[in-house]
Amino acid sequence: MSEIAAGAGVNKQLISYYFGGKEGLYEALTGRWQSEESTFADPDTPLGRLVADYVRANTAHRDFGKLMIWQGLTDDGPPDPGMDEDVRRNVERLRGRQEAGELPADVDPAAVLVMLFAVASAGISFPRLVRAAVGLDPASPEFAAYFAEQVERLVGHLGDHPGPEGRRA
Repeated sequence: MSEIAAGAGVNKQLISYYFGGKEGLYEALTGRWQSEESTFADPDTPLGRLVADYVRANTAHRDFGKLMIWQGLTDDGPPDPGMDEDVRRNVERLRGRQEAGELPADVDPAAVLVMLFAVASAGISFPRLVRAAVGLDPASPEFAAYFAEQVERLVGHLGDHPGPEGRRA
């Protein structure tokens, strides 16, 4: 909370006053992210483009991504039934995409969801790796454009190749 307050140039008590503490601030940021997400996360968008849009959004809004990653690393918050329901809904959407041939039939949509989240947040999670591997600042628009394009291509290929037994997905 002290770092957040310092970064915002305000007194830590103001966060408690306006947001009711850390949980309230997190809820406000979550609401802000959901508002942003609603501008690009159309479930009918091809999966590769959808994940690429998450890469772009995570690059543009790194602070929220960092907050989510920190929360995951500390794993100290209360259970979030809303998030659990959202994740279940996303897994079912991926299952529908799998049935439509957008994902190979021999992969678990739940595992795919976890992998896609990791890919979309790679620029936040692994900034040194990004700089070393691709020579770009992971917070830059250049990285967002480059990595989003690569992710879109890669995810687009998931429905293009035969599975382990040689049959098409």
